[in-house]
Parts: sequence; structure tokens; C-alpha cells
Amino acid sequence: MAHTVGIMSPGDMGHAVGRVLRENGATVVAALAGRSDGTRDLCNAAGIEDVGNVDVLVERCEVVLSILVPAEAEAAAAVVGDAIGRTRADVTYVDCNAISPGTSKRIAATIEAAGGRFVDAGIIGGPPRDRDSGTRFPASGPNATRFEALTDYGLKVRVIGDDVGQASGLKMCYAALTKGTSALLIQLLTGARRLGLYDALVEELENSQSQRLRQAERSVPGVPAKAHRWVGEMEEIAKTFAEAGLTPKTYEGAAEIFAMVAASSLGVERPETRDSGRTLEETIRVFAGEAGG
Repeated sequence: MAHTVGIMSPGDMGHAVGRVLRENGATVVAALAGRSDGTRDLCNAAGIEDVGNVDVLVERCEVVLSILVPAEAEAAAAVVGDAIGRTRADVTYVDCNAISPGTSKRIAATIEAAGGRFVDAGIIGGPPRDRDSGTRFPASGPNATRFEALTDYGLKVRVIGDDVGQASGLKMCYAALTKGTSALLIQLLTGARRLGLYDALVEELENSQSQRLRQAERSVPGVPAKAHRWVGEMEEIAKTFAEAGLTPKTYEGAAEIFAMVAASSLGVERPETRDSGRTLEETIRVFAGEAGG
């Protein structure tokens, strides 16, 4: 019998995950009461069924995947926990969000107190297109094999440990490199622009760090479409390192960089609406506050 999987919430990443699951034989549902027309359109495109409210969602599903911006993760878990408490549903809640191990453990306590099962997970890679996409789902905790079962429906789930917090910690350390590098590139290029040294810096990078420059050219113009989500992720990375006894300040600064990007005129972009032809220099001019940038 095919699994029924719930998605909280089917946005850019969530609807893509739901589509892969559905195309590989799972039934995929969401609770869209109060959701935007944009979210409904994404669900329709992915073939995700609207069951109305969260009580029906937890009753229908064996597994619920939480795929949200980090700032909403605890509130979403509280809503699902309340629904589990009301319905006594036998459901496994998988938190796939970019959150610190400490946040994951608090969410686990919320779900388990309500009578549900919890799995700590993360998502590494972009929204999956199909079974063969490179998107990976590390998972940990005593119930992780329940999530691993979704490998049969197109997800690349890898159990990395028995403890809640391990998968979240892996995601945080990985994103500290990938998205943290984007923040660093934006800061140094914007700083060079404001100092009147942009062309000189680009020339030096071309001579001695050409791979870094190519990376910036590929990645930085696309950051504005995602920066609003990455602010909270950097804050969770900062918490992760603080929990490990290291300074949180590096990634508190990265959060400030992404907040600056989100507040720029480019911050209204989204992945489906961004200007894919905009160059690195044109992007940095905007961040530097140049008129007509």
C-alpha cells in the first residue's frame, strides 16, 4: 500500500518534493486553508491534494514533512502537535528545515509530547526535479527509518545517526560553507565597489582566484530571490555554532548581509521571477546603492 505523505508547506521546495513523491507512487496532500493563491497554484501543478485543515492532514498521513522557512518551523510543529493531540493520529513528523540541533530537539519534544513520532532531517541541494536529482535528505533519530522508507518514492534519504540533532547539525555545517560563502562574496565585492576598487579586485581575482570569480558570477546574481529565506538560516547556523562552543558572530554577520540583500530593490525577486540575465557587476551595483544600479 502506497504511503500518504503530507507537506507543510508546499512552497518552492515543498511542492517540488511533493511532486517527486507523487510521481513515484505516493499520495501527497497538504492543508491549504488560509494559504495564498501562489501556493495553491504550486500544489495544483505538482498534483498535491488539498485536504483543507491540519487535523485531516495528520489523520490521512503516515508521514508529514515540514519544509518551511526556519523562522516558521517551531510554530508549524506546534500546530501539528495540537492536531495530533486532538485526533490521536499515528503519524511521523519529519522536520526538514534549516534549523539548529537545539531547535530540532525542542520541536521533537513538542511532537512527542502530543503523541507523534519525530525525525530530524535536512535538505541538501535545490528543489528536486525527479528521482535522479542530486537533492539529499540526511536524517537522524530513533524513528529515522520511517522517513528512509520514502526512498521507495524517489527521495534520497540517508540515515546518519540515532540522535535527534545530528541531521540538522550536518545541514547547518554544510550551509555554513555554501550559503556562507555567498555572503562573504557579496560583502567583499560590495565593499570593493563602495571603495572604488571593484575593477581592480575583479582583475586580481581573474589572475589569482579565477574559480572564485566564476563561482561569484554563477551564484551571486541569484541570491536576491532567496535572501529573505536565508536570513533565518544564517541565524540558525549562528545558534548551531554557539551550541558547539564557537562564536556565533560570523553567521550573525552573514544574516545581516542577506537582510541587506533582501531589503535592496532586487529583494522582491523570487526564483520564478528573477532576472537570469543580470550580471555579477550589475547585481553588486545595486547592493552598493548606486543610482541606476
